[in-house]
Amino acid sequence: MKKLFLLVCAAVCVMTIQAQNITKDGGLTMQQINALRGSFKADPANKALRNAINSNDISKLAVNYDNNTAFDAHLSNTVPSKAITNQESSGRCWMFTGMNVLRNKTIRKHNLPDDFQFSQCYTFFWDQLEKANLFLQAILDNRAKSMEDETVQWLFKNPIGDGGQFTGVANLMTKYGVVPKDVMPETYNSNHTSKISELIKLKLREDGLVLREMSNNKGVTEQKLQATKMAMLETIYRMLAYSFGEPPTEFTWTQRDAKGEVVSTEKYTPMSFYNKFVSEDFSKYYMIMNDPTREYYKVYEIEYDRHVYDGQNWKFLNLPMNEIAAMAIASIKDSTMMYFSCDVAKFLDRDKGYMDVNNYDYGSLFGTTFGMDKKQRVSTYASGSSHAMTLCGVDLDANGNPTKWMVENSWGSNRGHNGFLIMTNEWFNEYMFRLVVESKYIPAATLKLFDQKPIMLPAWDPLFAPEE
Repeated sequence: MKKLFLLVCAAVCVMTIQAQNITKDGGLTMQQINALRGSFKADPANKALRNAINSNDISKLAVNYDNNTAFDAHLSNTVPSKAITNQESSGRCWMFTGMNVLRNKTIRKHNLPDDFQFSQCYTFFWDQLEKANLFLQAILDNRAKSMEDETVQWLFKNPIGDGGQFTGVANLMTKYGVVPKDVMPETYNSNHTSKISELIKLKLREDGLVLREMSNNKGVTEQKLQATKMAMLETIYRMLAYSFGEPPTEFTWTQRDAKGEVVSTEKYTPMSFYNKFVSEDFSKYYMIMNDPTREYYKVYEIEYDRHVYDGQNWKFLNLPMNEIAAMAIASIKDSTMMYFSCDVAKFLDRDKGYMDVNNYDYGSLFGTTFGMDKKQRVSTYASGSSHAMTLCGVDLDANGNPTKWMVENSWGSNRGHNGFLIMTNEWFNEYMFRLVVESKYIPAATLKLFDQKPIMLPAWDPLFAPEE
């Protein structure tokens, strides 16, 4: 019996060894693994690097000290900025950025205090309710498609979120108006959106399945489906009201001037307040983008990339970076801020608030190179627009060429360079993606390009995730 046991063990060992040496073409063999082990030389230099990288933040070890003195916060042209805002732990950068562009205009036009803000909580409430309706109605619109359909799958993967675009600010303000921040202040859950967003997503997915199941019943009318959708939205409204407070329908507000002196005390509705203090013509705002993976001078539209079902998908004109920079410079010189988005985390020195492609030398640290250009990074999912900020400054050399840029961020005044971020022009070219520019800063020939029929792109295109 003992002999038989030993024979079985031996057979298992042989089979295991054979399995280790048999692999499909392209799989790693043990011989190759041993060769890889041998390629790592355990000399003192490699041991020192291994020990350092094992125990430290890679970015801190990769700081490029040859570039350590390059930071200069001076800019030749800036738009006077007001108090820095803070989106806290939420993905509402698009809303803070868009509202900051308008806030700057409102403060200057009406001589309001620098710390005046619109209520982000008010606008966010309606944003979330509208996105919930967009999802549920899209489920009904696509009821005939199978669960395996790409659009249906995308909808269930992305029922709602707190990210977005400038078109969301435009659609929400013109539909619901706006209120001052002290009328509907932030709550814990408007500042920390992850849990309420998770719960609303869960509820909407459940509701989406119910609507699809109802749609398969031939006896269910369109009227019944719409009534069911409205009952579902009542639940979402209640969840939002518990989390953010219920939006006011009217309020009394005391207007003060820049010195804090009382100007007037009046009763407003959100729409009357908007009409008096904002009343913006959003038709003059145009989205410009630099996407080197697609043809320039073409207009593109993103399916389902809107905040309001009866609103507009955002559209953009794809242009080379030098043409985008020229429009941005013209806007800044005319003291007009812009909605701007980029891949913010790349080569960002968070302590200084400085973005430079030479901030970190990861290649030297790991003995390799990272050589992809912008087009290659986008096409391989290595880079894309992730964060929106307010473009408000540029530094021009003697020939009028940009050397660096500045944005007003929404991470609080204690982050970055007193709440701002400064980027070199090289970084701007590599990691900037979207800019919203007023028509008067766009050359006439370029503006005419917006007349062309947009090329529709799918909602799941990797470059068009909402800014957070």
